[in-house]
Amino acid sequence: MQALVKKLKLLQVGDTAVRRNPLFYADAQREFERLERAGFNERRKWTHARLSELLWPASRSGYGMIVRGGGDIASWPLLSKSEVRGAPEVFAVGSQLFTIKANTGGTSGAPLDIVRSLRSVVVEQVCIDRMMQKVGIDARSARCAVLRTESIKDPNDFKPPYWIHAAGGNRLVLSSTHLNAATIEHYARAIDEFAPECLLGYPTSLEALCFLLKRAKRRTIIPAVLCSSEVLHPRVWQAARETLNCQLLDYYGQAERVAFAYATAPGQYRFLPGYAHVEFEPAGVEGEHKLYEIIGTPLWNRSMALIRYRTGDLIRLPAAWGERELEEVALGLRPFSGVLGRDSDILVTPDGVKVTGISHFQRDVANIVRIQVIQESASKVVILVLPTEEYSDRDRDRLMNNVREKLPRSMHVEIRSVTALERTARGKTPFVIHRPPVKELLNNTRAHGNIA
Repeated sequence: MQALVKKLKLLQVGDTAVRRNPLFYADAQREFERLERAGFNERRKWTHARLSELLWPASRSGYGMIVRGGGDIASWPLLSKSEVRGAPEVFAVGSQLFTIKANTGGTSGAPLDIVRSLRSVVVEQVCIDRMMQKVGIDARSARCAVLRTESIKDPNDFKPPYWIHAAGGNRLVLSSTHLNAATIEHYARAIDEFAPECLLGYPTSLEALCFLLKRAKRRTIIPAVLCSSEVLHPRVWQAARETLNCQLLDYYGQAERVAFAYATAPGQYRFLPGYAHVEFEPAGVEGEHKLYEIIGTPLWNRSMALIRYRTGDLIRLPAAWGERELEEVALGLRPFSGVLGRDSDILVTPDGVKVTGISHFQRDVANIVRIQVIQESASKVVILVLPTEEYSDRDRDRLMNNVREKLPRSMHVEIRSVTALERTARGKTPFVIHRPPVKELLNNTRAHGNIA
C-alpha cells in the first residue's frame, strides 16, 4: 500500500486517487460546509455523535483494552506522545490494509510513527482546500510558490537557481536556506516570472522574504499566502500585506491530525468544527488569563486510537471564562489569540539567515530516542543524542547528512551521545537551546527584519 501511494503521488492522477479520492472528498466537503454554518447545539450534537462512533472501535485496540476506555470520552485518560512513541502498534485499530504510514516532524526532538486511514488523508486535503478557498484560491488549479524547508540544493552552493519547478510546472519550490540579501533579486525575478496565485510558506521564511524585499525596495505581488507550522507574529501579517499585497491565512495543525485552527487576521483564530473533538487541560495562570494545553481526538482517522492526545501546544484564554465559553472555543464559535510557542525552533547562520525545518534532522534515522539541538554560537551547533543500544556510526552519519542538508559549512556541527538531555531551570528539555550570544544575534536579526 505504501509503495502504491508513493507511486500515485508522482503521477498527475495521484492527486485525485489519494488526496482527493472521490469516494470520500465530496461527502467530507459537504459536512464541513454544513458545520461552519451551524450553531452551538448542532455543532455539539454532531461532534458527540461522531465521537461515539469512533470510541467503540478504538476501545477494541490494544491500547483501548489496556486503559479500559469506553463509549464515554471521560473514561479515557489523557494520552502523551511518549506513550504512542513507545508502542505505536498497540494503538492500531482494525485492519491496517488500506492505511498510510507517516511520522511527525519531531518538533520535540523525537518523531513518532503515525498510521492514517485513506479517508483521513482525504479529509485533511479537504480542510487545506477550504483554507485556500477562504483567500480566493482554487487549490486544484492554482499556481503556487512554496517557501518552506524543502532541500533544493547544497546549502553551500549559492549559484542560481535557488528553486525547482514541480507538479507539471504548477509549483515553484523555493529554497529558504539560500534566501538572503545577496540573492533576493533572483527570488523576486523568479516569483514575478512565475506569477503565483498563492504562496505556501513557513512564517520565518515569509518574514525573511518580506523584509528582504522591503530593504531592497522591491515589490512583488502574490494574491494569497497560506502559512503553517510556526507561530505567525502580528509584525509578519503586516509586512506580508504591505510587501506582497496579499490576503493571508495562517493555520495550525499537527502530523497526528488531532486539532485544526485557522485565522485570517492576527489574534482571531478559530478551531475548525468537525475536524476533531477538542478539549483544554489547565496548564497555568498568567494574570487575568489561564493557559490551557490543547487535547485532541481526531474524528476521521479510525485506524489509530489517538484518544485525548496531548499536543503539548498551549493557548491563552481569559481566566473569567467558564465551561460554556471554553466549549464555544473548541467548537470554533469563539476566537482565541493563537497557539503559543515553538517559533524558537530555528537556528541562525553567521550571516544572520534563519534556518527552519530543523525538526527534520532526525527524520528516517534509526536507533535514536530523541535529539536536542544546542546552538552555542553563530558558527557552532551541538546535537545531543539519546541513543538506543543499537545506535551505530551509520545512524550518526545519517543524522549528520540530514543536518548538512540544512546548514552551511560555515557552521561547525558536533554530535554527542549522552545519557540525559539538557534541562532548563524549570526542568524542561526543549528541542532547541540558544546560548546567550545566539539569542542576541536572533534579537538583532528580528529587529532588522530577519535578514542577512
